[in-house]
Amino acid sequence: MGTQGASGGDDCPFCQIANNQMDTEILLSDDELLCFRDMKPGAAHHYLVIPRTHISSCKALQGEHTPLVERMVEMGRSVLEKNKVRDLSDVRMGFHLPPFSSVPHLHLHALAPASMMTFRSQLHYGPQSHWFITADKVLSQLRTRGEVK
Repeated sequence: MGTQGASGGDDCPFCQIANNQMDTEILLSDDELLCFRDMKPGAAHHYLVIPRTHISSCKALQGEHTPLVERMVEMGRSVLEKNKVRDLSDVRMGFHLPPFSSVPHLHLHALAPASMMTFRSQLHYGPQSHWFITADKVLSQLRTRGEVK
């Protein structure tokens, strides 16, 4: 369903980034994940963490993906710290719910400072957004239900 091989196809821009087919500055990377700046930032610091393996969205995640999401959050925190974000309690981390994902490849948004986000950004990434689910909520659902609702 949502998980494919190392590539989601030639038309997936995040697979192209993961395969070094696009000129995108990679801020952090390892064998499983990579992180880069969001092209349309919703905060002073706005980074995306993606798995190298194509997973269509947070709705495709299953219980066995819990460690992957935990590592995505760790990398999100690392890139914020690396970029001198001091207050890690003033951060928003999460995923857009389909069909509101701009790219059909799982990507964690790491934004800071959350308290300084514009009204428009709050609509897209804020606690009242119907399109955005926090990383904590995704992890909680994976641990209790084995899937994201």
